[in-house]
Order: sequence, then structure tokens, then C-alpha cells
Amino acid sequence: MEARERLTEAQINEDLLGPTLRTPRWFWPVAGFLASVVLAGAVSFGLMINRGLGLTGLNRPVMWGAFITTFVFWVGISHAGVMISSILRLAQAEWRRPVTRAAELLTVFALSTAALFPLIHVGRPWRLMYWFLPYDFPRMVWPNVRSPLIWDPAAIFTYLTGASLFVFIALLPDFALARDRTRGWRHKLYSVVSLGFRGSLRQWKLQAIAGILLSALILPVFVSVHSIVSWDFAVAMSVEGWHATIFAPYFVIGAVHSGVAAVVTIMALMLWLFGWKRYIRSEHFDSLGKLELAVGIGWFYFFFLEFVFGMVSLEGAELALKDMQMFQWPWSLLFGIFIVTAFFIPIPLWMFRRVRRSILAMFLISISVNIGMWFERFLIIVPGLARKQPFAFTWGSYAPQPVELIIVAASFALVLLGLLLFTRLFPPIPIYDMKEGQVLHKDIKVGRSTVPGIARE
Repeated sequence: MEARERLTEAQINEDLLGPTLRTPRWFWPVAGFLASVVLAGAVSFGLMINRGLGLTGLNRPVMWGAFITTFVFWVGISHAGVMISSILRLAQAEWRRPVTRAAELLTVFALSTAALFPLIHVGRPWRLMYWFLPYDFPRMVWPNVRSPLIWDPAAIFTYLTGASLFVFIALLPDFALARDRTRGWRHKLYSVVSLGFRGSLRQWKLQAIAGILLSALILPVFVSVHSIVSWDFAVAMSVEGWHATIFAPYFVIGAVHSGVAAVVTIMALMLWLFGWKRYIRSEHFDSLGKLELAVGIGWFYFFFLEFVFGMVSLEGAELALKDMQMFQWPWSLLFGIFIVTAFFIPIPLWMFRRVRRSILAMFLISISVNIGMWFERFLIIVPGLARKQPFAFTWGSYAPQPVELIIVAASFALVLLGLLLFTRLFPPIPIYDMKEGQVLHKDIKVGRSTVPGIARE
């Protein structure tokens, strides 16, 4: 492991608060580009509302396409926050410190973006809201509470609420630090959101207890959210390839696989954009690579089981679907891209320590993983619908149209823009956590250990 540089409190404050209090040169050009992509997506959505879903490639029987694929993808990405922050916090893994907030923020922004896609998908969002929460009470028309399509919003918004609280509680000490170093509107903003945090012993104790409790309480929600998303498919008995009991654990571990890869992407971007070489080091990417190696192998095991179960069933329709996914154009091309980018590129490379400690290599591999995981969701959704049983004459094809591709691209820009704007107001690495790590870094000596303190400003 690399020797850890001893940093003073003043250095940590200056380095981690600097990008928040001073605007980097590249900030507005990058934010402007991302905002223009988001605007293009909003215009495309408005055009789709005006002209109807006929602008998309959706047709009978393929009524779910790129929009629902991207919805499942972003829900999966959101699992990184709990996986890294909660589990590693409870396990007291020291290497988590510069990673946790980026993971938590990715959860919040990815989940918020995912929640938009069911509204976008129906083309008439006010109708979807009516069936979730009927506002015409005299008609006594209520949602079917036995449907996972109703469980989805409950699970997603519960998870989003818990993740937001998780981020807010961890930010309190940093809010207080920024409050004491600013003037004007920033000082007023930080004074309000810091909730009077002054760093007393009682406040630190309550903040630590709240963090641990939220870490433990949010874990069941973390498992349930993507399980419920998988049940959207598993309970549809008339669609080939969907009615599988293994979908819940398969979706959850796939979500962690894509989510941790997304955290690697964000950490590399933060390192390059802000120059935080003293805080985000190769050892952190090494640890994330080891985590991804274990998770990726576990995900492939469940993928193999799901695939084999369909083959062992010897049902003609199921075998025809597998043949379509693997050997019929263009599904065979998408299947090849998916399996190579999600497994056969990253897993062998992560076995080498030199690759895991190369930031550029980890960045490229993490993007490869999420390209593959998007195609995985696409191959689960579309081919099964294209061969929807029991009516053979309903077989159809689907290809995403420009309006869909623009909206999907806008979703990626929206998540990145949210993360970027957050860094303009709040530190994306927990300052108090980094200081704590400096204090707890022990120099082991014969018979005892010393805990050097941090040099004061």
C-alpha cells in the first residue's frame, strides 16, 4: 500500500473546499454542454407529448423499450451508494473515506432520474399519476395494490428519501465548516442547512449515531428496490424469459455490479478535474477493483443460472427465445457486445494488480461494464416482448428512434450535471471523514500504537 501523506487540517480544508468556493475554469463550459443535452431531451419529450408515442419505436407487442431499459439501468446504478457507504461504513473499511459521498450522490441523482422514466414512457404523464394516486375520489377508482408497478414508486421514493437523509446527515459538519469560511448568500445558505452544528461532543455523537442507524436501516430497502423492479418482469407469465424466480437476486447483484463501476467512473473524473491526487489514490481504485471482481463473478453466476434454467426447461418457446438472443441478427450482435463488455473484458483484467491500480484502465473498464449492463437490460426486455406468447401472429420488432436516443442521452447528462452543480455548492469528498482518517491512521510500534494528531491551522 502506498505511504499515506500526512496532511494538516489547513491543507485538507483548502484542497477540498477550494473547488466549492472558487469556480474552476472548465466548470461553465462543461455545465453548459450538459445543460444543452438536457434541454434537447426536454424538447424531445415535449415533442413526444405533442405528437404521441408514434415518434418512438414502440409498437405492438413491444411496448417497453429504451425508456424502461434506462429506468432499470438507473435504478441499478443507484445501488452503489448503499453498497459502498452503508456496508463499508458498518465494516469500518478505511479506504471508503474519499469514496462514500460520491457513491451516495450517485444514488440520489441516479434514482431521481430513474423516477422520471415511467412518466416519460407513458407519453401522457398525468394519466400515470392518476393511477398511482387517484385525484378523482368520488369515482372510487383505486390502484391495484397487488401489482409491482404500484410497489415501484413506493420502494423508489422510500429509497430516495433514505438516501437523501443519508447524504444530508453526513454533510452537516462540512456545512458548518463552509458556513464559518464564507460571507454573503453562501454564509446564509450554509447557516440554514447546517442546523446549528457547532461541533460539540453531543452533536458529534448524535451525528455518528444517525449515520450508523441510517446505514443499517437502508440496507433492507437497498435489497427490496431492485427486487421489486425485477418482479415487474417476473410476474408477467405470458412473456418468454421473464417468468423466473431467480430474477430478484440476479437483478440486485447486477445492480451492484453496474453501480460500483459507475462509482469508479465518477472517482476518476473527480481526480482528473479537481486534481485530488492526495485524497483519491490508486489504492482506492485497487480496492474498488477487488470489490468489482467479486461482485462481477457473482453476477455472472446468476446470469449463467438464469440462462441455463431457460435451457433446461426444454420449453419450445424458451429455447426459441434463447436462440433468438444468441444467434439471430441483430440480437446476436447486442448479446456479443453485452457479454464481452460486462464480463470478458473487465473480469480477467481486474485479476491483475497493475490494472486495478491504473486509474485510466479502471476508468475505461468501468465504462465498458455499464455499456454491457445497459445492453443486458435491453436484451431482457425487448426480445421477450418481441416473441410474446401465446399469439404467434403478434411477433414484432423494435428499434429505438432518435427521440428515444436523445432522451436517454439527456438522462446521462442530467445525472452528470446534478453531480457537477453539487460540487459548486458542497464538497464532494467528506472533509470531516478525511480528517478522522488522518487521526485514526496509527503508527504501530513495539508493544503499543501511537495516534498522531492533526496539526492545527
